Amino acid sequence: MLRYWTAGESHGKALLALVDGFPAGVEIETESIDFELRRRQGGYGRGGRQRIETDQVELRSGIWHNQTLGSPIALEVINKDAKLERLDDLSRPRPGHGDLTGAIKFLGPIRGILERASARETAARVAAGALAKQLLKPFGIVAFGYVVELGGIEIIPQPGTLEEQRALRERSEIYSLNPDQDDAVKALIDAKGKEGDTLGGILEIRVEGLPFGLGTHAQWDRKLDGRLAQAVMAVQAIKGVEIGMGFRAARLPGSQVHDPIHFDAAQKNSPNLGYTRPTNNAGGLEAGMTNGQPLVIRAAKKPISTLRKALESVNLDSKQPESANYERSDVCAVPAASVILENVVAFEIACALIDKFGGDSLAEMQARWKLFHEMARER
Repeated sequence: MLRYWTAGESHGKALLALVDGFPAGVEIETESIDFELRRRQGGYGRGGRQRIETDQVELRSGIWHNQTLGSPIALEVINKDAKLERLDDLSRPRPGHGDLTGAIKFLGPIRGILERASARETAARVAAGALAKQLLKPFGIVAFGYVVELGGIEIIPQPGTLEEQRALRERSEIYSLNPDQDDAVKALIDAKGKEGDTLGGILEIRVEGLPFGLGTHAQWDRKLDGRLAQAVMAVQAIKGVEIGMGFRAARLPGSQVHDPIHFDAAQKNSPNLGYTRPTNNAGGLEAGMTNGQPLVIRAAKKPISTLRKALESVNLDSKQPESANYERSDVCAVPAASVILENVVAFEIACALIDKFGGDSLAEMQARWKLFHEMARER
């Protein structure tokens, strides 16, 4: 079973991810992990913290001669802005954060809550996801995330191949698939920033190259759609998740929702085994299992809760009304969220891949992958 934990505070010495159950024999490129960490720090609307940090990963265990050993892998991202011991506590909780709830739950300082609840923690999750991508790569599985809506502006993806769309995303400061809309979105971010306000948006993650049968129908807690929803919802500020057609499916008759099944013998050797669909309203998942089509998952990210134009709050010491504390923050982190979710989803897909094909070594997994597809084509 592949899994990971994270540790660390926003202004602590470092962020850590401990990955357990990663197969042996996978070639690891730290540059690929650092690339994802840089993307997470980018995107229009980010604040001053990103000019301080230059996130890079240190692999502290589980690697020998750039190959995984099958033992736990420790990933470390150093915080340059490490100043936790010098920071004071807050007395005025920020609406939308865990400040008030956490301080009451743990009977302690707000500082202890906000440091761990901060989205800075996602640097460790991106590192773990970028590691997982290097297991997916030999199987031809690619996770790809982008912004489809920001601040109420719908961003229409331009069509193209995966590589063409990747190039579009790299051109876009919003991390969307339509750089032509960047100026309008950037103007909105600038305007809201001047007002002391923040913006949210909607992210879409697509996973290509998936085989049949990742996940299972047999138990509720092992259904892949449920596992993906939990992983995505557990990212800071995510308030909604949908797969495929999502909520629209509730408003349409079944004839307009369910994807017809066709067979194309020319595609028999592809991951979909020749079973094609004219639509992908299911988003690549049926009964908790991948169905050979691309996985499509969307998430709604709320606006950042730390507003320069502070909302009303209460002083916890005096119980008198005061404006909420302001901690240095972004105006918009929606582009960064697309990177976080891409890597979180990649990790869950890697978990399901190991569940299906075994996890002691890459060579063993590849042999089982080949055998499964040979048997499935004869089904």
